Amino acid sequence: MAIVTFYNCDPKDAPKTTMPAHLGANAILTFRGKLLLEKRRDSDIWGLVGGGCKKWETGREAIAREAYEELGVRIPKDKFQKLDIYDNPGRIAAFRDGSIWRMVIVVYGYEFPEEPVLRISSESKELRFFSKEEIPGIEIAVTHADIVQDWFANGGKGSAHS
Repeated sequence: MAIVTFYNCDPKDAPKTTMPAHLGANAILTFRGKLLLEKRRDSDIWGLVGGGCKKWETGREAIAREAYEELGVRIPKDKFQKLDIYDNPGRIAAFRDGSIWRMVIVVYGYEFPEEPVLRISSESKELRFFSKEEIPGIEIAVTHADIVQDWFANGGKGSAHS
């Protein structure tokens, strides 16, 4: 059984939140036009690198920390470009412990200048760069799928989200 189940604009099936809104930071990490995704251990689906901001962290501090924790790569926080904010109220994560969060996600971008040496963390099963053509063949967390789709729809130059 998955540790977490994600919902996005699904009022019929999404449970009511039990916790305050949660600020998350996720990254569009690319190398030569391909997008880095992680196969999540908690849900066995693909997602963007990132996670929740700690109490006194900025989004850039959080994504720099998450990149190091999940990939073993140090990227200075000022190297991340803020791309967009995804704040629709239907973006929900329901955890096995019973906590249900509304997620507000700040998306940051970073292009690796050379192919990075990545380390798989305990949160991931696999790390892989995907081309636009490979994306339809994989299952992506619904809370990240629109972000990925927007990225590729805009030619990999930022978000097409409004």
